[in-house]
Amino acid sequence: MEEPGQEFSPDARREMLELARAALEAAVKREKLPEVEPGSEALNLERGIFVTLKNREMLRGCLGRFVADTPLVRLVPEMTAASATQDPRFLGNPITPEELPEIDIKISVLSPLRKVSSPEEVRVGEHGIQVKQGWRSGCYLPEVATDYNMSREEFLTSCCRDKAGLPADAWQDPQTEIMVFTTESFGDD
Repeated sequence: MEEPGQEFSPDARREMLELARAALEAAVKREKLPEVEPGSEALNLERGIFVTLKNREMLRGCLGRFVADTPLVRLVPEMTAASATQDPRFLGNPITPEELPEIDIKISVLSPLRKVSSPEEVRVGEHGIQVKQGWRSGCYLPEVATDYNMSREEFLTSCCRDKAGLPADAWQDPQTEIMVFTTESFGDD
């Protein structure tokens, strides 16, 4: 399986960020999301994405989708709006219109998920992870491990305990699926 490297040109990245910014403003102001035709052919690609919103380095929303069945030209605005208005961590403290100029947007385009046969295959700082056992699952983007200086074991433990609601050591259970993915990330910074 081939994982994406630098798949998107500076123009395609800029176009996705402009789409995300317009969707963020529309969602926060409770307006209809913009519908546009892609200027770059890359926006017709179907990839999973996560959109992260921060205000002065403080997380204000982060949602995404692994399933790659929607062109980026539609998925970027959809996930941006969801991150701004549907992240359960911020439902009681939503992004306000006054806050919009302070919001930084980061888009992470995902490679397809790949199941690993052993936790030792997880490469900290390179791989994002999804852990799944039964109906419970959780995921972390690759930068979570590096932002919090986590070892592989800490990364897996935290994802199981804090994101999936599983026992901290569930990643060692053969019933737990561990999937990895890489990202091509870009943003306002």
